[in-house]
Amino acid sequence: MAISDRKLSARALSFSVLSFVANLASAKLASTGLSVNFNDVDYYISPFSSGKLDVSKKTLCNLKAPSVLGFKPITVVNHEGVSEKDLTGLLSTWAQTDDVYQDAFADAVFVAESKGKKPRNVVAERAPKKDSKSIVSVKSTKIPSGPYFLEVSTGSVYPVYRLYEDFAGAFVESLIPTPEGKFQPLSAQTSGSASLTIGVPSRLYYTKTAEKPLAGVRIGIKDIYRLAGVKGSNGNRAWYNLYPASNYTGPAVQNLIDAGAVVVGLQKTSQFANGESATSDWVDYHAPFNPRGDGYQDTSSSSSGAGASVAAYEWLDIALGSDTGGSVRGPAGVQGLFGNRPSHNLVSLDNVMPLSPTLDTPGFLVRDPQIWEDAQAAMYGKNYKSLAKTKPSYPTKIWTYNFPTSARTDAQKILLDFADSLAKFVSGSLTPLNLEGEWAASKPAEAGALTVSQLLNTTYATLITKEQIELVREPFYPANDGRRPFVNPVPLSRWGYGDSIGDDVLQEAYRAKLTFMSWFNEKILPPVDDEKQCSSGLFLYVSSQGGQNPRNRYRSQPGVPFGFSAGRISVYTEIPDVVFPLGEVTGFSAISNHDEFFPVGVSVMAAKGCDGLLTKLALDLVEAGIIKTPKAGGTLNGDKILMRRAAEDLHQ
Repeated sequence: MAISDRKLSARALSFSVLSFVANLASAKLASTGLSVNFNDVDYYISPFSSGKLDVSKKTLCNLKAPSVLGFKPITVVNHEGVSEKDLTGLLSTWAQTDDVYQDAFADAVFVAESKGKKPRNVVAERAPKKDSKSIVSVKSTKIPSGPYFLEVSTGSVYPVYRLYEDFAGAFVESLIPTPEGKFQPLSAQTSGSASLTIGVPSRLYYTKTAEKPLAGVRIGIKDIYRLAGVKGSNGNRAWYNLYPASNYTGPAVQNLIDAGAVVVGLQKTSQFANGESATSDWVDYHAPFNPRGDGYQDTSSSSSGAGASVAAYEWLDIALGSDTGGSVRGPAGVQGLFGNRPSHNLVSLDNVMPLSPTLDTPGFLVRDPQIWEDAQAAMYGKNYKSLAKTKPSYPTKIWTYNFPTSARTDAQKILLDFADSLAKFVSGSLTPLNLEGEWAASKPAEAGALTVSQLLNTTYATLITKEQIELVREPFYPANDGRRPFVNPVPLSRWGYGDSIGDDVLQEAYRAKLTFMSWFNEKILPPVDDEKQCSSGLFLYVSSQGGQNPRNRYRSQPGVPFGFSAGRISVYTEIPDVVFPLGEVTGFSAISNHDEFFPVGVSVMAAKGCDGLLTKLALDLVEAGIIKTPKAGGTLNGDKILMRRAAEDLHQ
């Protein structure tokens, strides 16, 4: 393509020179970045330079590349011994594998000199021929390989971010890192309907190493985790306005950053991490959109933004959520993703808004189980027993709880086929669990005559309300100058219940949790000493059966989450509980008036501390073809999202 064909234009000018900061009298002018459109692709030029190229001003001015406001798109190749012949193949590969890089960045290429060779300046020696590249050899540089924008006047190069529309409404704020280790809002906007713009840097800037296993992995962070330099909302607008930006990043997220993860933004959560239904309960912020099926199903909560984003966006690799009563597992199930509630207390939750510290855990939503493995190992650190490089001795006893016994529906067939395949894979057998029966036969004396359901009926509701009232509400209300800040109906109803009960009920809840945990972890799913096996068994229950929960349905008044269910077992016992996507089934949608596909998933539990066993199981089952890695899109196979179909698609 000739240089005249390259299109480069500024779309949103926020400064005249990226590196320019002026102080005149009391005035202060600072760069926040520049938005450009290059060959019909929207980009953002970071205000933070990656370094300077040791090249003459004449060379920079003669570069064969388009220019906008003194900036030119270039490519840096920081590999030794790259010949001009090798260069063509390398850049072609980059354009195919990196969503940020495009061929047009190769009009001007800066190649780091090889050892023992003097730099050769092609541009200075001769004027470039039409349609040829400007290839400039430069002295060794620390600037990583990849696409950049060069400031011609200074020789400084700036990282480039590709801009994407957050059409699923999953994010609450788009972020970029600063050189000080903090974050600031991304000041860019691409076209879209009432949606944020998210910027992602080139993956070429990062190289995976043993120390940086997550190098270049793009991650969204649930808006209950505080990041240095960023204000948070916890899903509440008053909270966002009343409190300043955080001074530091909590250890859970910092562990991921230290491992190389690239934070691209904060993601929506239902208010104060309580369980809310889309539309009917979300008042302060609009609930994200589940991209699967008809595009108008509930995302589940409270890690709603995390689930919607990973299911919708191929450009996002993983999201960090939290699970207290099902806030990761729910979104994973209804959006066909891998998701985990880990063993309790694997990593500090300092600088994270609590729902109930007794029950809170940080977990991930992800499509690729290998990234899942790397992220858990990075965040949970020494508390994570990885089996990624080990051949496990999988438990042969597989409990099934409230599992289908016959394939009366397509979803039940998928679930039963998986259970049978899993049993064959581990050379084991399936054992249906009568939980109440086992409890009646061996329950501890302190439980008295209570059944499991009676013992734990109010436990969850008591813990989340009493603990959050003390840790969140009580400091929050006085901060609003005597006026009660607005709070969504669900948290208000739950806090009201907490106010109605005394501390004696809270103490009873602690005892009930401990009683059940001690019994279950001894009688049903105890650990074993063999590190390759870790758990005495596996435990299956249904995560999702392809049901529909449309977001446009009016529901009853918000209430208190009483009762006991399969999803509460890991909450009380502190054991790992993961979701595997199994497939999808068709169902008639009243939204689209057509049959659409909806996800089916299973939850798998193991003994406390055996998180690595479950992740390794996911990896092995994918390799064996028993489960498939889901793709981003309207279906698990990556089909187009209905609400994103272009006009031309509708008329084909």
